[in-house]
Amino acid sequence: MDDAVDEDLYRRTEQLLEPGDIELNGAIVRTDLGSDEETEMHQATVDIGEIIAEHAGHDPKETFVYSGTDDTDFASNQHQGLTLDDESFVWECQQLLRDGTFDVVFYYEASADHESILEDVRDLGFDVVGVEG
Repeated sequence: MDDAVDEDLYRRTEQLLEPGDIELNGAIVRTDLGSDEETEMHQATVDIGEIIAEHAGHDPKETFVYSGTDDTDFASNQHQGLTLDDESFVWECQQLLRDGTFDVVFYYEASADHESILEDVRDLGFDVVGVEG
């Protein structure tokens, strides 16, 4: 585990990945974005979601971000990447404001190329820690 992510957040992310209907892996992305940088936080979420979609075998242009603002099953800081054609799950994330900046926990199907996702997120300039389900 990376020093950039505290043990509690890592453990809670592992719990999100516990066996369910599909096998999942995850990524904890540390940003330096604060609550006053909503536009930048949204763009980072979209950019990382496109990376996940690509490495999960989807065309990023054929996916969209569904946010929970109008859905009682979602928190306002929870988002999903879905396919345009049948709205299938590609990824989900939760944006967590911690110590003044956002940490974003993404999870996605374990069949996606986990190491490539982490590498490409690092190439965007973010600290990221992978969590395998």
